[in-house]
Amino acid sequence: MGTFCSVIKFENLQELKRLCHWGPVIALGVIAICSTMAMIDSVLWYWPLHTTGGSVNFIMLINWTVMILYNYFNAMFVGPGFVPLGWKPENSQDSMYLQYCKVCQAYKAPRSHHCRKCNRCVMKMDHHCPWINNCCGYQNHASFTLFLLLVPLGCVHAAFIFVMTMYTQLYNRMKIILRNKTSIESWIEEKAKDRIQYYQLDEVFVFPYDMGSRWRNFKQVFTWSGVPEGDGLEWPIREGCHQYSLTIEQLKQKADKRVRSVRYKVIEDYSGACCPLNKGIKTFFTSPCTEEPRIRLQKGEFILATRGLRYWLYGDKILDDSFIEDVSRIRGWFPRNCVEKCPCDADTAPAPEGEKKNR
Repeated sequence: MGTFCSVIKFENLQELKRLCHWGPVIALGVIAICSTMAMIDSVLWYWPLHTTGGSVNFIMLINWTVMILYNYFNAMFVGPGFVPLGWKPENSQDSMYLQYCKVCQAYKAPRSHHCRKCNRCVMKMDHHCPWINNCCGYQNHASFTLFLLLVPLGCVHAAFIFVMTMYTQLYNRMKIILRNKTSIESWIEEKAKDRIQYYQLDEVFVFPYDMGSRWRNFKQVFTWSGVPEGDGLEWPIREGCHQYSLTIEQLKQKADKRVRSVRYKVIEDYSGACCPLNKGIKTFFTSPCTEEPRIRLQKGEFILATRGLRYWLYGDKILDDSFIEDVSRIRGWFPRNCVEKCPCDADTAPAPEGEKKNR
């Protein structure tokens, strides 16, 4: 508690000027960027926040950041401790064993040295550190050392998340390439299976561009010349399919999407912010990782939701009758907790579920 009080009770407000230096600006900038990116990367890609492991991982990231910043500011603002101006030993005879500092007009206490940057004699001076824009010495030696210890530990944790994220993305990318698909086409294939199962249809969707060989699929993307095969308009297809097998399935899904969409009524205003702070922490941290727009909502409006995530929905705002003819369409993402199902749809249609394209 005493340390905390020493942090907030500066000798004077001039201590805040220590922040106005290239060292603290760079150090705090790196800490902020690494911590923010690690948290966002962890929540959006590597370890979702709604899982137990994801929550523990996220708390650990916050813990690293808090401890690093606490010791950093402690080392900066508490400072090393300075020999009082005009100081001299109690026993005047001991002064013969001490050096005299003409700048501070005082004797240098044992283990103290004069710092030209601070322009003061520093108790148990170790060195002047530009990253905290202060000296490391008697009072802040422990905080400075803990800062140096915690930074690499936090960086190791963040690096692990970055590496696992990149590995996961690379693994998923190679998996779809070896099947000659794109992320969107994989998503379309999943929806095709869902559509057939939902309506219990006697049909099977066969992805037309899978050559049946991983090597042949691989060569569709990677070539020795660096130029992909084909012209980008027509593609080699497997037997039993034709060039429009995939587009026909897309048209079926588009028609089915309108049939299975759910009407919602807006019960709470939404500003259209990408990561709204006032809609709950889970909504804030699970914002869809996509460039698709968010739509502003006002209480009393109606939305036709076509797909969604755990805490977000995507749909079209119902403006008037011209909505049916796809005129004046306003569509985008919005938080689930801002809307409720209309009574007419509550018992007849399930809420749109997880959107794998964007998560």
